[in-house]
Amino acid sequence: MEFFFGHGMIAPVLALIAWTLFMQLWLYAARIPAMRKYQVNLEDVRQGRPVNALPPRVTRVADNFNHLHEQPTVFYALALAAQLAGATDLWSLHLAWAYVALRVVHSLIQATANIIPIRFLVFTISSFVLLALLVRTAAQVFGWNLPF
Repeated sequence: MEFFFGHGMIAPVLALIAWTLFMQLWLYAARIPAMRKYQVNLEDVRQGRPVNALPPRVTRVADNFNHLHEQPTVFYALALAAQLAGATDLWSLHLAWAYVALRVVHSLIQATANIIPIRFLVFTISSFVLLALLVRTAAQVFGWNLPF
């Protein structure tokens, strides 16, 4: 348990960064061979033109890698703000790890079967977890009393 909770918000931040880099490796492993197989014109890629020749199993991984650079950036800022403010009680740490776990699940859903209603549910839950982490952090910083 020391690994998960002994370093405050730093461990979940590092875990999500590691997951993002794993997805980047998965992206390269999927995209480079597919670009060769489907003879994607690199000039089109350089010009920013859409590459429609790649199958969905490849583009879903790329889409997820991009998504890991969107909402999770809010998590990084919030987690580091909580760490700096000393707002790293057990509830907040559980919320941070829950957010990381939900983003991993979201990635796996999107990069594999991509069942949209399930993926959207996981995304929505992760958004509420992020909101709860914000409320807890703000409460600890500003001295508000919360029931949780």
